[in-house]
Amino acid sequence: MKKLLVTLSLVFCFVSSSIFAAPSLIPTPPQLSASSYILMDAYTGDILVEHNADQALPPASLTKLMTAYIVEYELARGNLSLEDKVTISEKAWRMEGSRMFIREGTQVSLENLMRGIIIQSGNDASVAAAEYVAGSESAFADLMNQHAQLLGMTNSHFVNSTGFPAEDHYSSAHDLAKLSRATILQFPENYKMYAEKEFTYNNIRQPNRNRLLWRDKTVDGLKTGHTEAAGYCLAASAVRNGTRLITVVMGTKSDAARAAEAQKLLDYGFRYYETRKLYSRGQVVNNARVWGGSQPNVKVGFSEDVLVTMPRQQGNSIQATLDMEKEIVAPIAVGDVLGKIVVGSEDNILLERQVVALEAVEEGGFFKRMFDKIKLFFMNLF
Repeated sequence: MKKLLVTLSLVFCFVSSSIFAAPSLIPTPPQLSASSYILMDAYTGDILVEHNADQALPPASLTKLMTAYIVEYELARGNLSLEDKVTISEKAWRMEGSRMFIREGTQVSLENLMRGIIIQSGNDASVAAAEYVAGSESAFADLMNQHAQLLGMTNSHFVNSTGFPAEDHYSSAHDLAKLSRATILQFPENYKMYAEKEFTYNNIRQPNRNRLLWRDKTVDGLKTGHTEAAGYCLAASAVRNGTRLITVVMGTKSDAARAAEAQKLLDYGFRYYETRKLYSRGQVVNNARVWGGSQPNVKVGFSEDVLVTMPRQQGNSIQATLDMEKEIVAPIAVGDVLGKIVVGSEDNILLERQVVALEAVEEGGFFKRMFDKIKLFFMNLF
């Protein structure tokens, strides 16, 4: 396919300087006392730090991130309401471990169950929600695995809604970071629950087990987990100056350790990296020539904001190359891919994104199409 290359002057929403910053100096990431961990940019999905991040491990109550995600998914589609009343089964009532202390036969609002899952890590609340959504916990587990597949969680398999120890129930730090990212980006209104520090039900007040909510005001989620097999686990997220990071730490030795190790990763990430917006949705980067169209040009840009994770010390001016199709022929629909943009140098490509038509261009009249075909023919000869 013939292409037209155009070098652009890329500026991050402010005037570019002709003086480049000194090379970015980034130290080696901290080594954590954990079986597995990851640090991810929530907005771009870029991985900044990882160690055994794809290793399948017992996820303990980090499983409940998927349980809550599915409820949020159904809420967003109008299939459920937070005001729904859920009748508590004997199975849910008899669940051991961390509990919300709901009673068999009573009706509890789905909103209270969600807080019981997210804040109190209630096994009883998780089973009650699973049964309400899918009819049974085993059917809900099947739904969990379907969602995991859709989210690209390739090292996860769920057999229950709680994370209670079970054979063939596992996940990975990378998968749980993907799940956390989906929760944050897809359901921002419900995500506010993950920052709540306590919840009282039946006059029983329980604090959120995520210590970072008290220690770091930029942290607003997500979930803790612990079993003997899994050790102490934590999925956490924080946002500072427009950059949001997610960390998942698995297999630490104590409650204090999981918080401390997660904090190390977050502090490292925020100190040395940031998310920058390169282009806005709908921003025009080129007026491309159209052949055989009702108009001579088409506006080309992006269907979504273009974000990149970069070293914080990176200079403000970076090369971008617009790689356009040389022959763009009408008709053109909004969203048609007309090329791509490559940001960075040849030996350090930061990202590649498709550029699309921002407007439709219909075919021109018969004589216009014929004239352009003849002109193209002679241009290609030379």
